[in-house]
Amino acid sequence: MIKFITGFIREHLTTKSTTMRNIFHTSAFFKSTLILMVVVFAASSNLMAQDSSAAKAPVTKSKSYVKNTFSGNYLIDDQTVMVPVKKTFGFYISHHFGLVNEGISNFFGVFELANMQFSLTYVPVKDLQLGFGFGNYNMEVNWNAKYALLKQTKDGSMPVSVTYFGLAAMNTQKASSSNYIVTTADRFSYFNQILIARKVNDKLSLQVGIALTHFNNVTGYYDSTGKIQSQMENNNWTFCAGGRYQVSPGMAIIVNYDQPLTQNPTNNPQPNISFGLEMNTSGHDFQIFAGNYGYALPTDNTVLNQNNYRKGQFVIGFIISRLWNF
Repeated sequence: MIKFITGFIREHLTTKSTTMRNIFHTSAFFKSTLILMVVVFAASSNLMAQDSSAAKAPVTKSKSYVKNTFSGNYLIDDQTVMVPVKKTFGFYISHHFGLVNEGISNFFGVFELANMQFSLTYVPVKDLQLGFGFGNYNMEVNWNAKYALLKQTKDGSMPVSVTYFGLAAMNTQKASSSNYIVTTADRFSYFNQILIARKVNDKLSLQVGIALTHFNNVTGYYDSTGKIQSQMENNNWTFCAGGRYQVSPGMAIIVNYDQPLTQNPTNNPQPNISFGLEMNTSGHDFQIFAGNYGYALPTDNTVLNQNNYRKGQFVIGFIISRLWNF
């Protein structure tokens, strides 16, 4: 190729001066320059081809997670797998009236003393929610935390969401014969729960879970030999299941069921069945329901509940939620 180019130039420059011909006859310089240009051009073409090949390499996509498995933190008396986005502040009011089976005499439980709970939550970092609450039953205060361990993905690589919820409650009421307290530790109870949920489709979401409730102090009695015996176990296991079905853009039917698993010496807690309606907007969530759990905290409901739904011992309740994002 180089000989062809030099011959072409010599042929077309025969009319030029001798000095110009001498320059072109300096073949070492001329040939070296042309070789260098060809090498540079070939190298540049190879790099461009490599860059083009690299640009066509597949790009790793970030995981896309399923959204709004549930519309909020609560599924009646249970938590959900949901953790709001980072920097979300939440305020919750839960209210359980008295038993409805006494009829109009107490206006279906409305005139009875109600159990109320006020809760505040905040999400300081992604997937972690911290909370504090207080209620009128035993003047209890509580601290709680929720962490999203796994999230359901849109491509099905993770088919479920898994969340941990933990709570520590303190009975702050004065010690008495009905509220027997010896040490500060006797005031505390604890609740730990693992929740597993799946959003089946745009309308239906299902959830199951297992929970362990621990009371430092349980009621006891003296047996015939004078020894103190516990009426209940300190540790109680509970299985829970629930679901949500969207019937319109702003309304859903909600249900949940809690089954005690631990066999206690006496006073075994009754299972809970609840059902209701949920109405939500972008920042508010309102649930109204009927169920036989009458307390506000899961520690009390899973161990102390004696309302039997088979006997019609239901209570009416509601939960109001409000979220802000800062």
